[in-house]
Amino acid sequence: MKVENTKAQMRKGVLEFCILSVLKDNDAYVAEILKTLKAAKLLVVEGTIYPLLTRLKNAELLNYRWEESTSGPPRKYYSLTEKGAVFLTELDKTWNELHTAVSIVTHQNTAKNE
Repeated sequence: MKVENTKAQMRKGVLEFCILSVLKDNDAYVAEILKTLKAAKLLVVEGTIYPLLTRLKNAELLNYRWEESTSGPPRKYYSLTEKGAVFLTELDKTWNELHTAVSIVTHQNTAKNE
């Protein structure tokens, strides 16, 4: 088993949560979303994010609008729907519970080995 595969699966597992979080306070287009994710060391490519954004839109968690750009073609800006905001709140609660549980388990195992 390769650690890189496991690390990639862990990142994929939280990607929806991260995208919804990026859109929590501001609308954004794909390049801005990718920039934010990359700045946080979440390595994501456009080929991964577009299907995910479509899935989130089809689930009515996101909306989008087209906006003209002065530096090229129109941009598709994504925003969180009301349903998406509720969903994000639940994910945030679940993430905090999971983070706490994993921290307890991993720190207990560290303490036992000392």
